[in-house]
Amino acid sequence: MAPLQQDATIIALVGLAHASSHFGHLLLPPLFPVFMAEFGLSYSQLGLLMSTFFVVSGLGQASAGFAVDKLGARPLLFTALGLFVLASGLASLVTGYSGLLGVAAIAGLANATFHPVDFTILNQRVSASRLGYAFSAHGLTGNLGWAAAPVFFVGISSLYNWRTAYLAAAVLYLCIVALLFVQRDKLSTQVVVHHPDTPPEHSMAFMKLPAVWWCFAFFLLSTMTLAVVQSFSVSILKAMHGISFEAATFTLTAYMLCGAVGMFIGGFIAARVANSDRVVAMAMAAGAALLALCGTGLLGATATMVVLAITGFAVGIGGPSRDMMIKKATPKGATGRVYGLVYSGLDVGFAISPVVFGVFMDRGWYGATLLGAALVLLASVVAALGVGQRTAR
Repeated sequence: MAPLQQDATIIALVGLAHASSHFGHLLLPPLFPVFMAEFGLSYSQLGLLMSTFFVVSGLGQASAGFAVDKLGARPLLFTALGLFVLASGLASLVTGYSGLLGVAAIAGLANATFHPVDFTILNQRVSASRLGYAFSAHGLTGNLGWAAAPVFFVGISSLYNWRTAYLAAAVLYLCIVALLFVQRDKLSTQVVVHHPDTPPEHSMAFMKLPAVWWCFAFFLLSTMTLAVVQSFSVSILKAMHGISFEAATFTLTAYMLCGAVGMFIGGFIAARVANSDRVVAMAMAAGAALLALCGTGLLGATATMVVLAITGFAVGIGGPSRDMMIKKATPKGATGRVYGLVYSGLDVGFAISPVVFGVFMDRGWYGATLLGAALVLLASVVAALGVGQRTAR
């Protein structure tokens, strides 16, 4: 087993990278109300921005898994961070919808490599007995990245303007690049090497495993719900309960922070409970019930804000067990490829959801949007249990 300090350093560096990618997920959504006012955009157009981001990310992520296995994780990590610097800088210069689409595409390409990169580094460089905690920290930092983005962009926009907020984001990404570059020796990974005395396995063989596709389905479904919360919860809270933009944004941040707390607790559960699929299923079912309660409109403004935040906690608990579930479905030597394919399901969910539920939003079906998201999250429970049935030993 590696020294604790070494494992902790690697986990922290990968966590920082993961936080930066999730921060990039919300490069545009926190300022959707600003773009609607300044450029005259509809909810469907805003949904298409997110779909562009995640279609590009999904296609890139499935390919990036192969690249990580062949080239190593570190070069792709720094390339991705450089693209986020570019996307942030260009966002400060956009003058209309086409510019925003371009930013979404570049940021989506930047996002594509992070999950194959992160999990390859963690699985290769962190001691096996500490992987549950590593996955917990990984998920937690992702939620912190999500939580930081609305506060960062709305806060700086309020103090200065939205273009300044994007310039500040570019500077932030440059600082992250500098820090990771100093510690780059901790981020190196081994590439997949085929020995001449053993018959090479086809690089696509892992795609024949049913468990991998059940993992893909789980990510697609659970992420469709998350996309609704990230893209539309602020507008829903304002429309259904008359909550101010700042208070609604704070609620979204609270959802992400509660998710981070759930991830932290979930790490201890993942390290001790063997049936990771059941932990995931219970967490998603609880989250679906809480989100449905918000969608009924029976709660008042304050209660809805509180329950929505608690929903993040419930879903967060399942995060580390989810990653352990995927690890069980991953053949040896295919970490980058499997995580690339499986996490592309996340991108597909993020791409589909804003378009589908954007139509709901344009028609004023705010409660139905949350109820629909809850139903999709409940369907992810079936997918999680399907993974468990196919990886049970």
